Amino acid sequence: MKFENVSVLSVAHVDAPHRMSSEEIERELAPTMERLGVREDLLRDLSGIMERRFWDEGVMPSEVAAEAGEKALEKAGIDRSAVGILINTSVCRDYIEPSTACIVHNSLGLPETCMNFDLGNACLAFVNGMDMVGNMIERGQVDYAILVDGETSRQITESTIERLQGPEIDEATFRENFASLTLGSGAAAMVLGRSDLAPEGHPFRGSVNLAATQHCRLCAGHIDHMVTRTKELLLAGMELSVNTWARAAEVLGWTADAIDHFVFHQVSKVHTEQFAGLLGIDLRKVFRVYPDFGNIGPAGVPIVLSKLEESGRLERGQRVGLCGIGSGLNCTMAELLW
Repeated sequence: MKFENVSVLSVAHVDAPHRMSSEEIERELAPTMERLGVREDLLRDLSGIMERRFWDEGVMPSEVAAEAGEKALEKAGIDRSAVGILINTSVCRDYIEPSTACIVHNSLGLPETCMNFDLGNACLAFVNGMDMVGNMIERGQVDYAILVDGETSRQITESTIERLQGPEIDEATFRENFASLTLGSGAAAMVLGRSDLAPEGHPFRGSVNLAATQHCRLCAGHIDHMVTRTKELLLAGMELSVNTWARAAEVLGWTADAIDHFVFHQVSKVHTEQFAGLLGIDLRKVFRVYPDFGNIGPAGVPIVLSKLEESGRLERGQRVGLCGIGSGLNCTMAELLW
């Protein structure tokens, strides 16, 4: 799909305050790794993740999503009474019900006319949310929209470490739990609006999407336990990304040279480098945060975009490619004209 009157007014992030290094995790798992013959430094070497972040104990996803939302609204400079829809896209939720979105809606003091709901699609939900509100803005249903996301990985990381310390754990179980140790915490938000109302905004040119749901069983996660067939997921994801890239080339006119910056959903070093290598992307165009923050799920794309803007590397008129793959599998590639 392509848009003509949709722009990003602002993007913001909030970093979780507590760091846990991969070295610490490996120390806690040393007896299991030694017993199974798993080499030292596997987590750091394979994933490229040196540390990940945690929130304070007891912090809820809605709290940090709302904090990011406040930053994005202030940065956008719009009256919050004009916001027509709020979508929360986080994997992590406060409750099964009510929606996390309604809690954030209340925290932000948004008007009663502002529709709000949760949107879930694994690590792809935030970019899907951009598509959804983009359509609403393009059709004239709303003037402004806000997307929020708050992820917390403390519980699954601590539960996985405890599980893998058990004497009954075999090598297969260790490997299928490995990806859970790469997850990080963070929060992000984005305000979008009509381009004719926000001439200083950054046009959202459009996106392409592809599904490969024959791979829906390769990763299955709960709040405290995730099982991943890592190698199969990587191979299937790379195949899907190549096919989606072909659509982006056709619909959005993408080439590796034409895009100035690539904002990836960053799973790990292996995923990022293989993705770039397959598509012929110069890694210097990829702003990488996974070494210090891990895989932050659907918050990853907006956090990388926000940090890229903060770095001062973005210039007006540059083409920015947003790329994400979510368990299931689904893939989206979208473009902003900065």
